[in-house]
Parts: sequence; C-alpha cells; structure tokens
Amino acid sequence: MALQMDSPASPIKVETWLRGGPLASFLPGKVYVVEFWATWCGPCAAAMLHLMELQEKFKESGLEVVAVAADEDASSAVEARTKLDAWLTETSSGLNYRIAFDTTGEMNKLWREPSFSLGIPTSFVVDRDGDISFIGHPRQLDEVLPKVLGGSWRTSDEAKAAETARIARNGAIAREQALKKPISDRFCAAIKKQDWKTALSAIEERIALTPDDINFRLAHVHLLLHRMYDMQKGMVVMRQLVRDAIDRNSESWMLVALGQLFDPAHDHSHLPSAERFAMGKKLSEHLLALNPPKGDGPKFRSYPAVARYYYDSGDKDRAIELLRLALKSLDGPEPIPDGLRQHLLPDLLQALANYKGGRGVAALSARLRKTISRRCESAAGRGKYIKRGVNLNVNWPIRPFPWRDRSK
Repeated sequence: MALQMDSPASPIKVETWLRGGPLASFLPGKVYVVEFWATWCGPCAAAMLHLMELQEKFKESGLEVVAVAADEDASSAVEARTKLDAWLTETSSGLNYRIAFDTTGEMNKLWREPSFSLGIPTSFVVDRDGDISFIGHPRQLDEVLPKVLGGSWRTSDEAKAAETARIARNGAIAREQALKKPISDRFCAAIKKQDWKTALSAIEERIALTPDDINFRLAHVHLLLHRMYDMQKGMVVMRQLVRDAIDRNSESWMLVALGQLFDPAHDHSHLPSAERFAMGKKLSEHLLALNPPKGDGPKFRSYPAVARYYYDSGDKDRAIELLRLALKSLDGPEPIPDGLRQHLLPDLLQALANYKGGRGVAALSARLRKTISRRCESAAGRGKYIKRGVNLNVNWPIRPFPWRDRSK
C-alpha cells in the first residue's frame, strides 16, 4: 500500500529505544516528525541540531520529534547499536527528542519503501489526526511545520503540488531501481559461479537500460578483457569507454578506463601494446590537464593512476614526481578525513618505494602497514566513505576491481 499525504501514519516498530521513552502510538492532538537518519550520513548529522531547535521551538504547540536509525553501517545489530550509542554519547549531549534503533528492515518497509523515500535524511510529518501531512527533506520543515501545527498545510495547494512532484520524481527513480535490481542480481550470481557468458548478457542488458552507469561500463570492459580474453570485442568496448571518458571530461570515467589498461593486478600482455599505451597517454594527458600539477586540486585520487602509466611507459622520473605530488596533497589546504588519509598513505608510499626501488621507503611503508589502524580498511569502514560520496577506487594500482555495484 502506498504511503503518501493523507495516508494514515504507519506504526512504529523498532528493536529498541536508545534515547527517550518508547512511543507506542501517535497520540491524537499531537504533531510528530519521524526522521530517518544514520550516523554515516553527513546531512543527517547536520540536521540533528535543526531538529533539536524545532523540538524546543514547537514543544508547547504539541510537536514531538522521533528519529529512527534504520540504516547503520555495521556487520551485526550488536555492533551497529554499540557504534550508534557511542556516537550519540559523544556528539549529542543536548539531545531533546527520542532516538529509535532498527536493523530488521521493518521500519523501512513500513515507511520509506511504500512512500518511494529512497534516501536519507527523510522526514515524515504526522498531523494531529494521525495522518501523513508531509514527506521530504528536513530542511523544508521550517516552512511546513508551522502550517501543519496550525492545521492549514494539508488542504493547501502548495502541499498538494509538493506531494505530486515528490511522487513523480521519486516514483520514477524507484521504478528504475526495480527494473535494474533483477539484472544486477543475475549479474552478481553469475560472477560468483564464474559463468562469464551469463554475466556478459546481464551487463549488456543493464547498459542498454542505463548507459551512463560507470560501474557496469567498467564491468563490461573488465569482463571482456580480463576474464573472457575476448580481444576483438573487448578492445572495441575499451576504445568506446576511452572516447566517452574524454568527451565527458570526467575524472572518474578517465580513471576507470586507465585502470583497465594499467592496473598491475591484471596481466596486460595479451593487449595490443601500441594501442594500450596510446590510449594511456591520451587519458593521462587529459587527467593532468583537468588537474594540473601546479594547480590547487587534490592529487591523491588521480595521480597514482597517471603515475602508473608513466612508469610502465618507461618514464620513471615522471612517475615518482606525480606520486610525490599525490602524497603532498594528503596534507593540502582542504583537509580530508583522517580515516581516508590513513587508508591511502601506506599504498602511496609503497608505490613510491616500488618506483624508486628504495629500501628505506619500502621499510617505512611496511612499518606503517603494521601500525596504522585498520578500522577504515574493514568493510564497514570502506562502506562509510562510499556512502559519504568518497570514491575509494583511487588505489587501483594496488587493489583489483571489486565485483559489486558501487552506485548504491
């Protein structure tokens, strides 16, 4: 059943309450904000102060805020609850509203899925009659809440227009995801079985559906060149990927293409050497033009890939120079998260040691690998940065391509 404006609010079914007492039902005469959030979600954390202010401002008018953590990033429910509780203790001492916790998926099934609410943070406003009045981003609450509390929002033309636009926008995305999921599932199952023919069929079906999905464009090339060794078809697809990456002037696309040509995790001896280096030269020059060595842009993402091309093409000094710039950019004017820095530093030092052939730097890298915390190397740690929009495919000279859809 669809959940939208004028629908009766779904029940609250959570595993436990971490802050505040349990909420068994929505009381008549009160207005509730049910907020879906997670600790890894930057906009969610930023919205917490805003929600605290709204709770204080409209408390006497009957407002109650309820935040539901239903998307925590952890390997188990126990780990998720422990991390969440620690996060709340550290960051939210002045919290003035309830926090619920759920890892069963029940709250998402009751609230987000039937309302086409695809991302977080998402706010649901339940009015004094127990019906849904608003579904959207918490930044819109400043405008919406006073009207809901005053009883004028749900019948307004503004509310109806906003709801119509939301359903049209999110419904289209949800329908597209529903079309893509069975294809992705078939692809992943075929990869596990090393059934390359079925995997290729799924990839090509998915690309026909969403031709701009870089993940499946990458998988397409990777499968043909490095699993099926179909050079005739694979090089046609590779050339098209290079052309598209350059036409888009996209760093991400160019890095993906360069990785398929020079990632040392793969054997490139079966590729036509002259064409491989010609494509590598073109991609590297475009990447350096996009982010010049003397410019202010961060170098740690693209320069290791470009350095690998120069090293393989025989320009060892240029490769070393680019890696040094990548290392220097870790401490650039725009700070990066400490966990991400710790994740990148050992591999950059190891690559530099390999290019220089220097024992001292190699020894330093080995020591760093033993001493730097591995928490951000775990699946949960990597997932945290992926969900925050940080592309961790910057270390392709060290790690092979992971067979999974990173667009989710």
